[in-house]
Amino acid sequence: MKSVIKIYDMNKSSDAMNIQGAIASNEGVIACEVSLDKKEIQLIYNESFVTLDKIIESIEILGYMVVS
Repeated sequence: MKSVIKIYDMNKSSDAMNIQGAIASNEGVIACEVSLDKKEIQLIYNESFVTLDKIIESIEILGYMVVS
């Protein structure tokens, strides 16, 4: 499954690295590309292992705001 997630308060490269690490820690994430300029993440994942809600939760636990 492909998804695009917008992150409201991702401003620095360290934010992007933290978010990418949180996403990668979810089993079933196949690919993750973070665009700091667009404040978004393009994501490919296997729904048999992880849901989009679980991925969003792993980002929000770090204190970032996901925009739908």
